[in-house]
Amino acid sequence: MSFGGASGNTKVFKPTPPDRGSFPLDHDGECKIQMQIYLDCLRSSRSRERVPADCRLLAKEYLNCRMDRGLMLKDNWVNLGLPDDKRNSSTDPPESKS
Repeated sequence: MSFGGASGNTKVFKPTPPDRGSFPLDHDGECKIQMQIYLDCLRSSRSRERVPADCRLLAKEYLNCRMDRGLMLKDNWVNLGLPDDKRNSSTDPPESKS
């Protein structure tokens, strides 16, 4: 009896890339401060129907941090559900590879 099945055939594992929207965890906490500030903003605005604009800017800062450190692919803000906001130059949309 051989391992890998009755006929001796073994299956070859072929890795597949992650789905869009999945990305590596920030194990080293490189963007932990930006994440905490953003989550605090969301918690403080729970009673509101819409997310305030200042929370959206914080989301951009957090996502920009992740993109700068290679924790997610660079993409345009519009594709990430965040409108382009010219008021905050530190979160200019990154160059998209597509």
